[in-house]
Amino acid sequence: MDTELSSEQEELRDTVRRLLTEQAPIERTAQLWEDPVGRDPGVWKQLAELGLVGLLVPEAHGGAGAGMIEAGIVLEEMGRVVLPAPYLSSAVGAVSAALALDAAELLPGLADGSRIGTLALMETGADPRAWRTPGCTANAGRVTGEKSEVIDAAWADVLLVTTDDGVYAIDTAGPGVVVQPTPDVDGARRLARVRLDGAPGQRLGDVGALAPALDRVLLGIALDALGAARAAHERAVEYAKTREQFGKPIGAFQAVAHLCAESLQTVELGRAGAYHALWAADHADDTERHRTAVMARAWAADEYPQVGASAIQIHGGIGFTWELDLHYFYKRLLGSEQLWGGATVWYDELATLVGPAGA
Repeated sequence: MDTELSSEQEELRDTVRRLLTEQAPIERTAQLWEDPVGRDPGVWKQLAELGLVGLLVPEAHGGAGAGMIEAGIVLEEMGRVVLPAPYLSSAVGAVSAALALDAAELLPGLADGSRIGTLALMETGADPRAWRTPGCTANAGRVTGEKSEVIDAAWADVLLVTTDDGVYAIDTAGPGVVVQPTPDVDGARRLARVRLDGAPGQRLGDVGALAPALDRVLLGIALDALGAARAAHERAVEYAKTREQFGKPIGAFQAVAHLCAESLQTVELGRAGAYHALWAADHADDTERHRTAVMARAWAADEYPQVGASAIQIHGGIGFTWELDLHYFYKRLLGSEQLWGGATVWYDELATLVGPAGA
């Protein structure tokens, strides 16, 4: 397949980059880092007005009817500014789940950004690959249990919760729902533990139907991290070109040049794999879709944090200061490293897919 972007996709990328550069630069992320709310509703509104929030929603339900390549472009650009917004959780995760479960009633609100949704799949201490056998219970339409690593739960209007009786849509403002923010190295991505005590919900379908949505979220984490890694690398290269030592740019020294070259290789290899996975998410069979998503996720967890570390090393002493915005990108990469399972988890999963058992 050709991983080069079409003219329309390049225009989408340029549009998103201009908007985020003007309205949500990394300096704005820094301002929101310690803010209790932690996001700019105005930026979310602009994203919705441009149709970006509803990219994956079919036109019949108020969306653009686009595919994962287009959503991936948006996610990569958001990673370049470490944008604190519920795009991955709502516009990708919740929308993909609603599509997989044929829950059309959720789509219009998700498409126009008036409602924010998120997936509640992971549970404390459980292997992320065991998401098909959740510990939460449902009885007579009421859900009890606990979910962890719920992305953007504090901003969400609706939780899509996996239980022993299927997937339930639960209103976060309803009774029996407690959302407890959990600290993370990445202050721009808000995670939470959600406790449910007889919370009323609507059953949407079987848990196993969420497999495509899970793959899309794993892939979305990888694309967001790709954007952050590329931005960190570009800043390091620019600094290596302009910072002089002993009368010449530090990029002329072999040690620095090697760090830049290795980071570029990591980013470009990751991009090739990620964009193939984006294509597979819409066009390949279930096995190929899952394999490529897992591969992209494992690579992002294993390799991208080193790109951030190398960028800081190239900057020398100033790289460790709060005044330099580079640490926001590094923290995004560190946060993404373990989110919904780290490299070991997904390499193990990949081994089952390509080894004798998965052949």
